[in-house]
Amino acid sequence: MEYSPRYRLFPTTEQRESLDWTRDTVRQLYNHALHEFNRIPADDGTIRQRVWQVRDDLPQLKQQWTDLTKVYSTVLQKAVERIRTNIQNLGKLKSNGYDVGSLNWKSPRDFRSFMYRQSGFELDKKSGLTNRAILRLTKVRGETLEIPLRLHRDLPEHNDIKEVTVKKEPTGAWYASVCISTDTPEKPDVDDIDAADTVGLDLGICNFSHDSEGCSIERLDLSDERERLEREQRSLSRKQYESNNWEKQRKRVAEVHARMSHKKRDYKHKLAHFYTTAYDAVFVENLDVKSMLEAGGNARNKAEVGWRDFITILKHHGRKNACHVVEVEPRGTTKECAECGVETAKPLRVRQHSCPSCGFELDRDWNAALNVKSRGLDKLGVVHSEGTPVETATAVDTRSVSACRVVEAGSPYLKERTAQAVSE
Repeated sequence: MEYSPRYRLFPTTEQRESLDWTRDTVRQLYNHALHEFNRIPADDGTIRQRVWQVRDDLPQLKQQWTDLTKVYSTVLQKAVERIRTNIQNLGKLKSNGYDVGSLNWKSPRDFRSFMYRQSGFELDKKSGLTNRAILRLTKVRGETLEIPLRLHRDLPEHNDIKEVTVKKEPTGAWYASVCISTDTPEKPDVDDIDAADTVGLDLGICNFSHDSEGCSIERLDLSDERERLEREQRSLSRKQYESNNWEKQRKRVAEVHARMSHKKRDYKHKLAHFYTTAYDAVFVENLDVKSMLEAGGNARNKAEVGWRDFITILKHHGRKNACHVVEVEPRGTTKECAECGVETAKPLRVRQHSCPSCGFELDRDWNAALNVKSRGLDKLGVVHSEGTPVETATAVDTRSVSACRVVEAGSPYLKERTAQAVSE
């Protein structure tokens, strides 16, 4: 499977200038290549053939544009090939019903990265301090740069590094994404999976999630970050557009946005890692998030939770940790009784499930998680008892875990910390 960990770079002032120069030169080449691509008739070959036709003109272009000789050759080739990738991405959006146009000219603010392929780079993990490494990049403004890198986690087993993407974030920070190929672990056979080693997740707004084991995971509290974001944005609106003070304030706003985004993604990765390592199969609702956001009411909270993003991250960790991640039909999971299957309508303000048919009472979200697990077992084909979908269905108390209890992914004491939170 393809794996692309991202690491923070710490270039010096001179190295930042060289990286910015290379990024802007690659941007200008992209705009030139897009202009030449649009001049080629559409019936003169496929998109790939026309892009390659533009790419093959790079040696002749270097004689006229001498700055290109100071940039590594594969970086220039990938810049031209990005046209084909962008056109394919637009085609995917169009097939999903989006109204898309054509590729546009890229401004300096819109073009933030350049990519090395196969060669021209080296990751030296033996140099530097602890948890540090050196990334060597060839022909950055005509010279080789040795940039310190924070190796916050080691790379998994791999044969070689395929690509390295160097990107400048809106905050001004530089990152390097390392693309490697690792062996995909084999998931356990469905016939060997025990129903007790599976879990169902009900995603919500009041709490981030509630699983079929009765564990409730609270949402991240980002109220302080939102208040600061409002203050910084008000200050930005008072600055003259594109002045020096405006640029400084824009970076402050970008830093707040980045910090909120990093917190949410880190939180989701830790939860996904925990569930995919603790269970053989994880079942989650296949939510139509786009329609839910278009519906009226509570749209900001729905967007901030990021259900679809979490499901995507969950699938990634499922492939990495050899865990089955199955999406099930979400309709009726809240109304249906996990004990007898009778549906009971209840408004959102009612947080307790009470079945009028069998008298089964349980937390509303816990009952939905049990139904998600039962549907997931049926869809995956795991043998289980239809009468008693989950042994914990008769419990009467709901365990709750605070967001701050979710510790670093991969920690050996993750389950112990969760157990301590339950006992508190």
